[in-house]
Amino acid sequence: MNQLRPFLLSIVVLFFSLAGFAQDKTFSIDGKVVDKSGQPLTGASVFCTNTTIGTLSKNDGSFHLRLANGGYDMVISYTGYETQSVRIGKDHKETDTLTITLKEQDKSLEQAVVTGSAQVADGWAKYGQFFLDNFIGTTPNAGQCVLENKEVLKFYYYKLRNKLRVKADSPLVITNNALGYRIKYQLDSFVNYFGTNISSYTGYPLFEELEGTPEQKQTWQQNRLNSYAGSRLHFIRSWYDSTLDDEGYVLELADSSDNNKMQRVTNPYDPRFYSMDSGDVEINIQGRLRVSYTAQAPDKKYLAERKFPLTTQVQISAIDILNGFVIEENGYFYDQSDVTNIGYWSWKKLAELLPYDYLPPQ
Repeated sequence: MNQLRPFLLSIVVLFFSLAGFAQDKTFSIDGKVVDKSGQPLTGASVFCTNTTIGTLSKNDGSFHLRLANGGYDMVISYTGYETQSVRIGKDHKETDTLTITLKEQDKSLEQAVVTGSAQVADGWAKYGQFFLDNFIGTTPNAGQCVLENKEVLKFYYYKLRNKLRVKADSPLVITNNALGYRIKYQLDSFVNYFGTNISSYTGYPLFEELEGTPEQKQTWQQNRLNSYAGSRLHFIRSWYDSTLDDEGYVLELADSSDNNKMQRVTNPYDPRFYSMDSGDVEINIQGRLRVSYTAQAPDKKYLAERKFPLTTQVQISAIDILNGFVIEENGYFYDQSDVTNIGYWSWKKLAELLPYDYLPPQ
C-alpha cells in the first residue's frame, strides 16, 4: 500500500498539470505530393510520426491534415521513392500549400550496400529474439506485443566491426495488446555493436487504435496511464508546463568534466536553462541530465534485469543532451537526434511508446 498511494497522487496531479494540453486549438496542413517532373503521386502515405494522424494523397497528389497545436515530423512516402520528413508546427500558415517532391530511390546504391555486406540467411532464427528485445523491449507490456510480419526483416552481420544491421522491405506491423495500438513502423535502420552492447534504431511509427470491448478499452486506458506516468513524454510536457516539482521530478546536472559528479538543479526554470518564446520552450542545457521520478517505483523486472535492489523506490533515467532542444506544447521537441536516453527510459522501448496525441483521461 505504501507504493500505491504516491502513484495515485501522481495521477491526480497529472489531471491538473495536463489541463493545458486539452489541445482544443488546431491548425491545418494542405499540400501536394509530386515526382521530380511535377506529376502528382496518387496514394502517397502522409502522416505525422508518433501519432495516430495520417492520410493518403488524392488523385491530384493533394492531401489535408488537421492537427492539434504543437510540433510534428510529417513523413511522406511512396513505393520506389525516397521517404521525406518535414518538421511542421502551429506557426505554419494555413494559406500556404506545401509541395513535396519525392526523389526516386537509387537502387544501384542500395544494391551496392547489400552486395558489400553479409546478409544472414537464417537471420530471424539467429537474431530475431535479440532484435525484438532491443526494439520492442523486455517490459511486461512487450510480452503482449506481436510483430505481425517478421518476414520483411533482413539481417546483416559485419564481422570486422562485430555489428548487426537490420532493415525492412516494408513497414513493420506491431500489435500492442497491452496498450491497444497497432503500430506501422517504417524502419529506417536498426544497428547494434556487440562490442559495446549499444543498440540504436531510427524510423517512423504511425499508431492506430485497436477495436475492443468496453472492458478491453478500460484496461488499455489504465495501462496507457501507467506507461505515461514517469515517461519521457510526461517529463518533457511537465517541463514545458512548469510542473516538474508537482509531478515528482528531480533534476541533476553532471559536471562538464565528470558525468559521475551530479549537482541538483534547484530551479529548472532558471533563465539560464529555460526560456519561452512564442509558445515554445527552449532548454539551454548541454551534457548529462539525470532525471529522478519519485512518484512511482520502477518495475521489478527492470530492477531484476539490471541487478538493482528490488526495494528501489525511484525511477532514475538520464539524457545526454548535445546542444539543448526546443519543446512545443504537445510534448514534441527538436532536435531529437541530439538527445540520448539512458537508464530507465532506455529500458522502456516501443512497447511503452505513446503517440503525441495521447492525453491522460480528464
